[in-house]
Amino acid sequence: MLDDTICASRKGFLVSPHPTHHRIMHVTADVDALVGFIQDAQDIDVQSLEYVPFMRYHLANLLIQRLGEGFARTLIQLAKDRRYGGFTVGLQGLSDDPADFVKFGTAVAHVLGPSNHDAMSSTYYARFLVKHTDNSDSYLRQAYRLFTMHTDGTFVSEATDWLLMMKFAENNAFGGESRFLHLDDWEERDSFVNHHYGTKPFLYKAPGSKNVSEKVQRPIFFQSEFGLSISFIDQFVQPANRDEAAFLRALSESMEASSGTKEVVLPVGDLVVLNNYFYLHGRAPFETNEALHRELMRQRGMFS
Repeated sequence: MLDDTICASRKGFLVSPHPTHHRIMHVTADVDALVGFIQDAQDIDVQSLEYVPFMRYHLANLLIQRLGEGFARTLIQLAKDRRYGGFTVGLQGLSDDPADFVKFGTAVAHVLGPSNHDAMSSTYYARFLVKHTDNSDSYLRQAYRLFTMHTDGTFVSEATDWLLMMKFAENNAFGGESRFLHLDDWEERDSFVNHHYGTKPFLYKAPGSKNVSEKVQRPIFFQSEFGLSISFIDQFVQPANRDEAAFLRALSESMEASSGTKEVVLPVGDLVVLNNYFYLHGRAPFETNEALHRELMRQRGMFS
């Protein structure tokens, strides 16, 4: 259960268990408050958000003015508390305008803290399509492959405390569910933590599409303010020999097979926030469909 101080501050919103995930919570905001927020933000153009960082916090303040400081405290607690570590919240069908989606996602993100620069898009967020054909150099846009369990920010030195993903559009999409694994739900975790490679620094390098040239060394498992934490992505970690490669392959396969890895459906207009220190995420493959179309927005950043 949420602590009593948060439970006492629910004017304007409701917190309930997520229908398909045993840890993350679903936050339902008051419809009138959401309508008011959309109206309050209607004269803010997206380019001003991209160019002027304090406007992103202005959006967060507009959302808090409508939903209350208790709303902000609850989002922060849900993202930081290891029992939950994440939440979903959405616009409840009140708009289908992509600009409103960017504004709402930006407001929620900046309740938590500043978004990192996303080198792939050269601004603080990235919008990307998943469709039938793709020639990218990572699994991000490849619809018919399993997007394996990973954390974000592995190949940059800047901290990545949280991840936000919001669904903008979806047509002819069957499959492709989000997949989440909380580190404490992984049955074989400790055998990998205690392995001599578990805390050894590995080299990470990003592919060309990420527009990141730096190389980063970091261990897979480490201690943070949130306790035992993980940083891993199979596509960009660079083993130095066959033994390291075998360890990494076994680790990845164990996470994929874990009963703690759960699928979550995210409706259009909803977003999910996960703590990037103790959650891994991925995506199930889509069923083949030439008319497949899904658009997502990503933001990731630090806690204030």
